[in-house]
Amino acid sequence: MEEALKTLAIRGFHWYDALDILAVALLLYYAITHVRGTRAAQMVFGVILLIAANAAAGWLKMSATQRILQNLLVYIPFAVIVLFQDTIQRALASLGGAFFGKRALHRAAERSSAEVARACFALARKRHGALVLFERTQGLKNYAEGGVAIGAQATADLLMTIFYPGTPLHDGAAIVSEGQVAAAGCFLPLTTRPLPLEYGTRHRAAAGITEATDAVCVVVSEERGQVSVAQGGELSLAEDEEALEARLRALLGGGERREAPAPAAAP
Repeated sequence: MEEALKTLAIRGFHWYDALDILAVALLLYYAITHVRGTRAAQMVFGVILLIAANAAAGWLKMSATQRILQNLLVYIPFAVIVLFQDTIQRALASLGGAFFGKRALHRAAERSSAEVARACFALARKRHGALVLFERTQGLKNYAEGGVAIGAQATADLLMTIFYPGTPLHDGAAIVSEGQVAAAGCFLPLTTRPLPLEYGTRHRAAAGITEATDAVCVVVSEERGQVSVAQGGELSLAEDEEALEARLRALLGGGERREAPAPAAAP
């Protein structure tokens, strides 16, 4: 190993050069994963086109065109900050959450997953709409402050009461943090992406909040009586209560559902 490193050093390539390349590759990968599939990706492509056009104008001796493009490129850094504000906020929040974010305790995740799954399918059978948002590493305090503080353990009975039609809180979202319903009646940002026509405002809110944060959202459709899970802006149907509970356990860090041990045989 030492001989290989010495050989690379003789050739002018040191181990810290490889570390430098790896760091740049990771930064590029991190940036691409956060802009992929968003409008920011199209904006990045537009900036690259302007830079390429400026280089082409210089090569073709088009001085007037190059001067105009250079004047435009001067304002690109300021435009990037304004246009990519939401993307930059999400990237920084995700980076900070990876090191300092809160992770729900396993027991709290297991308990809340089971209670929410039971409540959502009970509401779906009655065709009562619901929107339950789970906090993960990125805090949702700014959204919770817009609702009504609850601060009670997340139980199926409490959630079914919150989303009973006609109650003051049934139209908003309930935010679950570390096994407790932190707030209810919360309003969430709607996605700007096109969704299937059968999806309503609740689904648009679930997609929007999971695009902006790393939260997990469960939606109950009152029109179709279906339960969906939103993560990363994508919605997928939950087939039954057990499937939803297992999905939530996996996403919230509660692990897979453990089967009850078989009773011991009588002697």
